[in-house]
Amino acid sequence: MHETGVVRNLVRQLEREARKNGAVRVRGVGVWLGALSQFSPEHFREHFVDEACGTLAEGATLRIEASRDVIDPHAQDVMMTSIEFDVYDGKE
Repeated sequence: MHETGVVRNLVRQLEREARKNGAVRVRGVGVWLGALSQFSPEHFREHFVDEACGTLAEGATLRIEASRDVIDPHAQDVMMTSIEFDVYDGKE
């Protein structure tokens, strides 16, 4: 399924960024859904919860912006707009 692959790739990207930044988990992520991306916010959230299970992104807060502009040059895209990490600072 195309939607699953899109979300799986986004979660992998989140994990790479988290590890690169020394994060112990992804606290939050902002996502922009193009009007022609085949996702509603609810549909994206369902896929994200499934794909993030067992990863550093499990339990991350999603902030989803859904575009309604079908002529936007990125109308078919799903784009990550922000990431918040929890980074281990050596203190309990």
